[in-house]
Amino acid sequence: DDELQTDGNRSGHLQNGELELTPTNEEVIRLIAAQLAEIGDQFDKEIQARVVNDLVQRFRNESLSNEEIMRHMSRVVGELIRSIPSDMEQERAMLVLAMVLAKKIMNTVPSLVQRVFTATRNYMNQQFHDYIADMVS
Repeated sequence: DDELQTDGNRSGHLQNGELELTPTNEEVIRLIAAQLAEIGDQFDKEIQARVVNDLVQRFRNESLSNEEIMRHMSRVVGELIRSIPSDMEQERAMLVLAMVLAKKIMNTVPSLVQRVFTATRNYMNQQFHDYIADMVS
């Protein structure tokens, strides 16, 4: 749950020296990940640098709580979803936007990786938990 995977594979845990994956349909998960990555590439081109820079400043402000950062991220995702034309369902687009924003922030300021990852994971768990569970099942 706390492991960051960037290669499209799900995280696993070592047990007795062997990688143990929870039993799910790996091919379905890989297909979903590939589709989300493709959508993310399209959205990546549409997000302006000023939006990313504003979020970077929020993440750098250590006096802001994770809840305040999540509220700001939610507001930014909401604004972006209205400005980016998409023919897909809104929850999927918002989920991808959150991931793309996190990636862009981490690429801009690598020292923020842990804070951005934690805030994004919490945001996604709070906002899209049921949607993600439905997608995978």
